[in-house]
Formats: sequence, C-alpha cells, structure tokens
Amino acid sequence: MFEEYYNKLESLRKQNEYFVEATVVRREIPSSGKSGDKAIIDKHGEMTGWVGGGCVKGIILKEAEAAMKTGTSRLVRVGKFSSDNKEECVIEYEMECMSEGAVEIFVNPVLPTPHLVVIGKTLIAKALIKIAKAAGYRISLVAPGADMKAFEEVDQFTTQLSLKEIKVSPASAIVACTQGENDKMAVELILSQACFYKGFVASRKKISGLFNELLQQGFHREQLDAIHSPCGLNIYAKKPEEVAISILAEIIEQQNSNQGTGFTNFEPTADAVFSQKKYYINPVCGIPVDMDKPKHVIEYNNEKVYFCCDGCKTQFEKEPEKYMKAGLERQV
Repeated sequence: MFEEYYNKLESLRKQNEYFVEATVVRREIPSSGKSGDKAIIDKHGEMTGWVGGGCVKGIILKEAEAAMKTGTSRLVRVGKFSSDNKEECVIEYEMECMSEGAVEIFVNPVLPTPHLVVIGKTLIAKALIKIAKAAGYRISLVAPGADMKAFEEVDQFTTQLSLKEIKVSPASAIVACTQGENDKMAVELILSQACFYKGFVASRKKISGLFNELLQQGFHREQLDAIHSPCGLNIYAKKPEEVAISILAEIIEQQNSNQGTGFTNFEPTADAVFSQKKYYINPVCGIPVDMDKPKHVIEYNNEKVYFCCDGCKTQFEKEPEKYMKAGLERQV
C-alpha cells in the first residue's frame, strides 16, 4: 500500500498536478485508521492509500474537495474523543453511527508550483522570466524566432505562437510582452485561456487601438476588461527590470487576493471532477457515499438509499422517516 502511495505521489508531482495529502495524526481505538496512515486524493476524487474506511473515507473525500477549492488545510476529527474540549480550526464530525473510536486527520492541499506563461522575446520578457524564476515560478515561454540559449531559465519553450503544447490552468498567469511583434495574435491567444491573470504590455494608445479592433472583430468588452493593460502595478517603472517587478507584483497581488483563483481561492479545472462522481448524501451522517461503491443500499418508499457503513444502515432502519426528512434537506 505504501509503495502505491509513493508511486502516486511521485507521478502527481512530475505532472505538476494539485492533490490533497491526508494523514492520521491521532487515534483512539478501535478506529481502523492508525497514526501515521496516509492517503492521497487526486483532482478526480480518487483516493490512494488508507486513513480509514466507511464514514471516514467519505468525510475525507468531502474535506479534500473543500481543501482543494480554498487552498487551505484543515484538521478533521471524526468520532468522539475522550476530551470534550472544543478547539478552533478543527472540523468535527460526531458520528451517530460510531459508538466507539475516533480519529484525527490532517488534510493538506498540495497545489501546483506557480505557473507563468510569457509570450514574446523582448527585454521585458527576459527580465520577467528571470525575476519570476527567482521567485519560484515555473516558466513557459512562447517566443517565435527566439534563440533558446538566451532563455535558459525557462522550464518549457515553444517557438510557435500557440499554447497547444503548454498546459494552462486556473493557477496560471499569462503575460504578453510582444511589444509590436504579433501583438494582436498574442492578445487573441490570451483571450482564449482560462487563467487567473492575463496581462498585455503596451502603451495606452496601442491598447485603445487594438482593443477597438478586437471589439469590431466580435470580442466582448468584458473579455478585454479581464486583461491587465497597462500591465503591472504603477510604481513609475522605467527600466525593463522595474517593469518586470511591477508585473510580478500585480500577479502576486491577484494570486493572493480573494479576487483571484490562483491559490487562496483555487478553483480546479473542468476535468477536476469530484462532482462527476455520483454521490448520495447519507441521510444518517450527512456524508457523501460513492453510489458505485456503497456499503449498503436499501429501498424505502420506492427510493434507493445509500449508506457508508453498517451503523448508518442500522440507525436508519430504526427511524426511517426522521432520517429521510434530514436527508432531503442535506441533498439540496
């Protein structure tokens, strides 16, 4: 199991994918998860490893999705510990179906390395790449006609004015530093991408003329307004390095603000589909149950009811009307 866990970990890191690590940090018997047990949950909601079964697995899948979307970690407590002290920043699930045992699991999102796509081979492009690399960014460069030897800092390079070979996500920032060479094509390329920051380095006069042309071409004003141009914070920059600093500062501001979808409010891409899996909210404990792999399924009033464990099924059968009412409210 540990070999499978570490193979998955290595694979996700190589692919620069985001995922969640879940680690059992405390346990009271007879819970099945033991201190030190680990699991990885990928963007599809698939779990590799072990932190517990039944309700615990469903809870951790639910909290892993929340951790991915917010970019924040959390300590999840399942069951009833011997201490009744309530603690801040602890998410508690006092399961009705668990009479004994408890487990605490630290759920930590591992988000991709910050990603910057630079379009162009200008002095500002070179300065931005150098500064962003020093700040820990993964750099992709789109630069037709450029000499690759002049851009040794980049992680990915294409001489085609295209992003087909570059994986752009909501955690990416794209900046066009073309400055007179393929400006219109570069902006059209940016407009087609879903990323948290779009920037175009140009004068106000050039921006006005180019954007008017794009509006006549059929683009919408709100699409163009999403592009930061003039690009960068106003620090009265003059040198290419100063302009680059102002651009990176604006990217970081967006990345760390509530307006951005970079890392503090990270939104997974469309193929990150916890939601594509079919889940049913257990009417007893409120935990999502994978409808393809339920522990129990019973039929009540011509409706299938799914359960994550024996305890929930037993509790339901004692007072089905009570739990169905609660379940309907939770399904919303």
